[in-house]
Amino acid sequence: MASAPSFLRHLPLLLLLISAAAATPARRPHRLASHNYKDALTKSLIFFEGQRSGRLPPNQRISWRKNSGLSDGAAMKVDLVGGYYDAGDNIKFGFPMAFTTTMLSWSVLEFGGMMKGELGNAKEAIRWATDYLLKATAQPDVIYVQVGDATKDHACWERPEDMDTPRTVLKIDRNTPGTEVAAETAAALASASLAFRKSDRAYSKLLLKRAIRVFEFADKYRGSYSSGLKKFVCPYYCSYSGYEDELLWGAAWLHKATRSPKYLNYIQENGQTLGGGETDNTFGWDNKHAGARILLSKAFLVQKLQSLHDYKGHADNFICSLIPGAPFSQSEYTPGGLLFKMDDSNMQYVTSASFLLVTYAKYLTQAKKVVNCGGSIVTPKRLRSIAKKQVDYLLGDNPLKMSYMVGYGPRYPRRIHHRGSSLPSISAHPAKIECGSGFSIMHSEVPNPNILTGAVVGGPDEKDHFPDVRSDYFQSEPATYINAPLVGALTYLAHSFGQL
Repeated sequence: MASAPSFLRHLPLLLLLISAAAATPARRPHRLASHNYKDALTKSLIFFEGQRSGRLPPNQRISWRKNSGLSDGAAMKVDLVGGYYDAGDNIKFGFPMAFTTTMLSWSVLEFGGMMKGELGNAKEAIRWATDYLLKATAQPDVIYVQVGDATKDHACWERPEDMDTPRTVLKIDRNTPGTEVAAETAAALASASLAFRKSDRAYSKLLLKRAIRVFEFADKYRGSYSSGLKKFVCPYYCSYSGYEDELLWGAAWLHKATRSPKYLNYIQENGQTLGGGETDNTFGWDNKHAGARILLSKAFLVQKLQSLHDYKGHADNFICSLIPGAPFSQSEYTPGGLLFKMDDSNMQYVTSASFLLVTYAKYLTQAKKVVNCGGSIVTPKRLRSIAKKQVDYLLGDNPLKMSYMVGYGPRYPRRIHHRGSSLPSISAHPAKIECGSGFSIMHSEVPNPNILTGAVVGGPDEKDHFPDVRSDYFQSEPATYINAPLVGALTYLAHSFGQL
């Protein structure tokens, strides 16, 4: 007798599989990711541990770093131990540190719900800064804004654990105001208070109370810190954009944190004079206008505050300036597709713009709105696509196939402009390395012995070239304010590709 065709023999099994499949709810397949954004997110947060000053905790993950700056503040008889070194040197600059804190906090506020296991690490990174900022603002109408003499520090190439350069303490007060750094510090404290509101109520209240006091000081005693402290802060972190942007930014964060009509009135009365409608399109540690516009647009788009209607238009103008080929586009891109603003640490503008793109896309989606660029409609999906392309370039999709994040991917910068990373660690070389002794290593072509995991460097030039030369601080130096906005963008991408 002829046997039944094979498909009939297997029919009962096929029917069983079909019925099982029908009973299982279909899962939306995640798109194939070109990068491991979750891994990049983890590493971008580990980086902050390599920038820590002060007494390091037992769970320190970058283990080649040890305690440093344990007498910081002694010159003024205050405790200023802790905080972050901003980049590859051993100075604590309050202005970029505060901006770093604000951007880490904003990343947590917008995308913390997607961070899963990294949320605790992100909050630790914020708290390391805010614990320091609370010390720096402990006295009313005084903020300690810098520890270390940058000129003398830069004349040495030594590990933070060895540093013997003067730990000069700089402050602003009623007689020597510094509105930029004061208002940015208020923004940092206010945004962080929101990040800790659910997990540590008492700490959150302390941060907000201090933010309110610091903002009052910033607004009442107006003056540029680049004037009063010029010989110390310039050319390192001179404020070129003035202090109006920080006042608008600080008020926006206090409005968000307090919900007090006081700050809404302040924004309504002063927004235009503080530059709310200006068309500058560079967002970073110096100029906060674009960030303030995006943040205030949320109050209109999502919270339906009609009085802030204009900020949707102001935010659209900024976004349109970034869109390649759109009317009003003001941005340049490298042949490989990287947003290019300037030679010095360009990647900071790539990460900050990417963050604002995914964040504004979130607000637009919630409000069911789009961007209108001179009659050309730009959807939230397009904004996310542009941000993804920038992050992908940073992670290795570029002409050199080079990841600009240390420790991510097979090829990344090996000679970053960073004292601690480039010199032998304390464990490998317990004896002190003197001030000038390290320069032979700095100028050498030997790869850095200590991997500063997650550090994002300044990046390639306008032609996508990157020489990986340690002495080239424009391209090879990492900084906290490059990484901070990237945390939010990476979280969004990791979540959208099902990695978180």
